[in-house]
Amino acid sequence: MHHAEKGEGVGLPIDALTRGDALSEMLASHLAAVSAVSDAQGSIDAAASHVASAVAAGATLFYAAAGSSGLMALADASELPGTFGVPAQQIRICMAGGVPVDGVMPGDTEDGTDEAAKAAQSMQPQDLAIVVSASGTTPFAIAFAKAAKAQGARVVAIANVADSPLLGLADVAIALVTAAEVVDGSTRLGAGTAQKVALNMMSTQAGILLGHVHGGQMVNLVPDNIKLRHRARRIVAGIAAVHEAKAERALERAGNDTKLAVLIATGLDIETARGRLAQAGGRLRDCLPQTTTKTNLSNEPTNQGS
Repeated sequence: MHHAEKGEGVGLPIDALTRGDALSEMLASHLAAVSAVSDAQGSIDAAASHVASAVAAGATLFYAAAGSSGLMALADASELPGTFGVPAQQIRICMAGGVPVDGVMPGDTEDGTDEAAKAAQSMQPQDLAIVVSASGTTPFAIAFAKAAKAQGARVVAIANVADSPLLGLADVAIALVTAAEVVDGSTRLGAGTAQKVALNMMSTQAGILLGHVHGGQMVNLVPDNIKLRHRARRIVAGIAAVHEAKAERALERAGNDTKLAVLIATGLDIETARGRLAQAGGRLRDCLPQTTTKTNLSNEPTNQGS
């Protein structure tokens, strides 16, 4: 079922539809939001380059947003350590009113410009701000972006309205132009879907640029539970072409550093393995005999805005 924008005179409001049609309309809205991300791929790629460069330099990523946009930013930021081994101390989550611990997000916090400016004061010029706002006019987001720029930091901005004020402040502007929401004003629906897709693409591309993905696997994961320890063992065994018992021994010698364990499992001593990884900037592919496509963090971003 095609989602029609309000004002076209097509269809009924979602609450007047049958239950099946209402769900179809919701799904169509989400699919349209995902499609809207396609036009922003160049900007997403440029943003990923900035994320990768900041992480590689030991700088800090500051995710800043309010309300449902804050939840999308929180989800992406919180998964970086486990998925790509980005040190937690290199990530800051600046959500208006603070990260909710009890499921309550007061609505007035998005207007807190003083809170945003204060949160950005600790930024250094090499740090990167990733600021998200559906409207592109949220006072918290605007204030954070301005304060980040005043600190000399770069700003990646994500908004769902083209040419909105937030995008105008950005070094890399990611415009995700989504249609009217099926529930007016509920930006956790279409706008939030597009934001989550764009954030996931950006951070995953950054992980690839950093060499934290090899053969489609998370080779820089932190195996801090049983499931991830099993996964790390399978990754090492698969890439090094050894039995899992040997992979497990390599992981033990490497202190659960998956990339290091791969090289140890191929027969390198630990110091040689460390040296090769350091020389390759952590890109495992460049350390293995069958080197294919190399990734260069110094490549210029494909697009500096949208």
